Amino acid sequence: MSGPSPSKLFTAGSWLESSRLTGILRKETVGGALLLVAALAALVWANSPWADAYVALRDTRIGPASLDLNLSLGSWAADGLLAIFFFVAGLELKREFVAGDLRSPGRAALPVAAAVGGMIVPALVFVLVNLNTGDGALRGWAIPTATDIAFALAVLAVISTHLPTGLRTFLLALAVVDDLLAIVIIAVFFTSDLAILPLLLALVSVAAFGILVQRRIRSWWLLLPLALLAWGLMHASGVHATVAGMLLGFAVPVIRSERAGGPDAGPGLAEHFEHRFRPLSAGVAVPIFAFFAAGVSIGGLGGLGEALSDRIAIGIVAGLVIGKVVGIFGATYLVARFTRATLDDELSWVDVLGLSLLAGVGFTVSLLIGELAFGVGSTRDDLVKIGVLAGSLLAALLAAVVLRLRNRTYRKLCEREARDVDADGVPDIYE
Repeated sequence: MSGPSPSKLFTAGSWLESSRLTGILRKETVGGALLLVAALAALVWANSPWADAYVALRDTRIGPASLDLNLSLGSWAADGLLAIFFFVAGLELKREFVAGDLRSPGRAALPVAAAVGGMIVPALVFVLVNLNTGDGALRGWAIPTATDIAFALAVLAVISTHLPTGLRTFLLALAVVDDLLAIVIIAVFFTSDLAILPLLLALVSVAAFGILVQRRIRSWWLLLPLALLAWGLMHASGVHATVAGMLLGFAVPVIRSERAGGPDAGPGLAEHFEHRFRPLSAGVAVPIFAFFAAGVSIGGLGGLGEALSDRIAIGIVAGLVIGKVVGIFGATYLVARFTRATLDDELSWVDVLGLSLLAGVGFTVSLLIGELAFGVGSTRDDLVKIGVLAGSLLAALLAAVVLRLRNRTYRKLCEREARDVDADGVPDIYE
């Protein structure tokens, strides 16, 4: 008697889930293009004769000092706008594990394992490169651990049109888990001077927000003040304020409760909020953060060559380009090796290699962690920007080479299948 058939890695998932993810990928791709434009504009301005105006704009402080919120525009972008980004990430993560295809432990194992591998190995690579650098350089160990889904999908949209949906779905799932790990790193390792009372009050605010949304209350005059209160209290507690965004996302229900009308009454508010806030996150919040975070004066670091010869920059580039590939590809191989899982029939391990390279495109969260590790506007923060930009660009170029070749192969397969259909009017799968 034969045993159960082995599970497949990188399958496309259900039709409904694939359709939903296609819409998300389209929005994130547009957001990635805006992110690239914003980052390029910041780099050009920061290296122009008007660089002082850029610095002055980034460092302009607004907000009530009495509430300890007299922050620079750059800090408002990092602490405030990125909270929207992590709110959407929290919604998507909960959606995937409650009602998406990843609710199955078997399907969730791969992106979780790959995300963990893609976090641990780049961190180890950075540490090995900077083991003897000294002067607190190891504080940047987490910088190369993040994958920027918008940036990566923008690259993927340019270089491929025929890659299987399963690969795109996996990249999104991996990035969602990656965001969760990133927020855990930020909360645990980059929290200083923890104030317990504001933290507890922030959690109470999140709980109150959760109770209201569980009852499907959408009144913005109730929800928005609670969300802002949770954000402000989290900021005051010493925990990075973006953590509040992720927690608020987790609080939103994915499935409508039986008390609200039974399981057939429709989805929870997560889908509604995601529809409203994803365009704001991808199209406004992340590009503005990129604009204020990516502006670095290369001349002020002694030139690009000298900046890239710094061990911190080298560690970041090596972590993104080498560590991500080894971590993600290695974790995927181990999942296949020690379980009965196999690659989906239409894929090869070269596809996994290309996807692992593409996951080395780190930007938004990497820049945020760099600011937390070394301080906004410091020399090392500028080196972080150079390392993140160079590593992301190199990873994108290498991924483009691999995936472009694979895209050509899949395009030929599609053309051959189309010719077969034209020849007899019936696709081979129906014969």
